[in-house]
Amino acid sequence: MLDRDLATLYGVTPKRLNEQVKRNRHRFPPDFMFQLTTEEAGVLRSQIATLKPTGRGRHRKYLPYAFTEHGAVMLATVLNSAIAVTASIQVVRAFVRLRAVIVAHKELARKLRELENKFDRQFKVVFEAIRQLMEPPALPPSRPIGFQPGGDEENDRPPPGRAK
Repeated sequence: MLDRDLATLYGVTPKRLNEQVKRNRHRFPPDFMFQLTTEEAGVLRSQIATLKPTGRGRHRKYLPYAFTEHGAVMLATVLNSAIAVTASIQVVRAFVRLRAVIVAHKELARKLRELENKFDRQFKVVFEAIRQLMEPPALPPSRPIGFQPGGDEENDRPPPGRAK
């Protein structure tokens, strides 16, 4: 998401958001955020046409930042608006819940081992099926976030009916 969109979401101005990013630069590694190039910002400007054509102070002086989902969550921790504080609290609660689920999973695995040792011969097939259900599903390999020059051939194709 772009800085101006996240500023709106968190109830602050883009200027305030970018100030906090600069003050807390160590919290935003390259996989959390990056700054758009002049060309990318120009393409965005022509597509969304939100700026008024005349008048002082109507154009951005600086190139916008783009944030990944991790960067958007980190922003909630450095901003002090009510919405950002609420979002940060929700993230902490989600991690606490996740930890509880993991602990419960470990306890279940321990109990299953105990039962398996006690009744191994009689229920071998049942224990094997339960063990397979406890395994997390295999996820496909993740792609890098952001624009990758010279990358995907499939995404380089123009839409149907348009020449490149």
